[in-house]
Amino acid sequence: MTASDWKKMFKQLDAKPAIKSRYIRFCKPKERTTGIAKQKCVRCGRFGGHLNQYGLHLCRHCFREIATKIGFKKYH
Repeated sequence: MTASDWKKMFKQLDAKPAIKSRYIRFCKPKERTTGIAKQKCVRCGRFGGHLNQYGLHLCRHCFREIATKIGFKKYH
């Protein structure tokens, strides 16, 4: 199970809070300290191609879509 889809089980486990708490305790992915999965895009959730200059925390795809809206003139 990947880090992006481990919360999909919550819909099924909402009716059973004891099992849900056990599921969260044992199946939650560990917090990363290094590597590509440490930072992800705040807009779409991608891991790769991450730009964190100026505190943006966007992937390169989302940055190209909204660069002119946030004030960048040359972005290639």
